[in-house]
Amino acid sequence: QVQLVESGGGLVQAGGSLRLSCAASGRTLSNYAMGWFRQAPGKERDIVAAITWSGGIPYYAHSVKGRFTISRDNAKNTVYLQMNSLKPEDTAEYYCAADPNWAIITSPHGGGMDYWGKGTLVTVSS
Repeated sequence: QVQLVESGGGLVQAGGSLRLSCAASGRTLSNYAMGWFRQAPGKERDIVAAITWSGGIPYYAHSVKGRFTISRDNAKNTVYLQMNSLKPEDTAEYYCAADPNWAIITSPHGGGMDYWGKGTLVTVSS
């Protein structure tokens, strides 16, 4: 079994930055792609960004492209999400996810995902 634990959320003003981390434990995530999803109040959980095991060309949702950067450190079993130029509409619970299937890790809402973290809250004030 794998546990994913997110950290780094908090309150930030519009235009500011935050860096989220997701640490995996339990067993190696060899060949697993990892991603970040977010869920705003009253809305579905949506894909934000994803990255393959090898760290190849990442995937970004249109709404965050150019502002967010996903990366991973396999030696530390950790994936990161650097969020710059934050906007109030980025306010949401952010979830880390892991799955070996690229189609699942980049799906709009993450249906069928192997592993989810419990989330970390990001609040962007205007």
